[in-house]
Amino acid sequence: METERFEALIDAILAIIITIIVLEIPLASTGSWESLFELKYEFIIYAISFIVCFNFWNFNNNLFNIVNKIDSKIIWTMGLTLFVLSLLPYLTTFVAENFYVFFPQFLYGLSFIVTAILSKLISRFLKESDPGNVALQLALEKDHIFLITVVLVLIGMIIGYLAYPPAVIISCLISIITIWIVPKINA
Repeated sequence: METERFEALIDAILAIIITIIVLEIPLASTGSWESLFELKYEFIIYAISFIVCFNFWNFNNNLFNIVNKIDSKIIWTMGLTLFVLSLLPYLTTFVAENFYVFFPQFLYGLSFIVTAILSKLISRFLKESDPGNVALQLALEKDHIFLITVVLVLIGMIIGYLAYPPAVIISCLISIITIWIVPKINA
């Protein structure tokens, strides 16, 4: 199957997710800096959710530039991944309104872990679907970044449960930064 329509679907879904996240940011009650500062948690979690969506789009955009063919395993796994990502608007609001509560933070971190695991599966299925595509095989050779995400977020969950719930969201942000840095170190 050709990938152009599939890429367009991914782009459209991510654009909708980002739009919903933006629409969920509450307006400041007055035109003052104080009322804007009261929304700091909403902006922090929005920024992280935006980065998550952009990072997922960027990874898939770069990846699908070298993908020649996809199959039903890839389509359904990506669909499941997009479903998990579609929960981000809800989770963003849930965390913003309960920033120092562990359960919302845990659910947000869990979405990171599930997305990383599904992305690892997509990586494996892509390699299997096109074994002769050398560029794809090389690009997906070092896909340990997904494991790094899982480990970092699990550490954040433990710290969040035991001491400081926002450690979960901080670990999510650190995992994104790590995804950007690690490939450059290995290059």
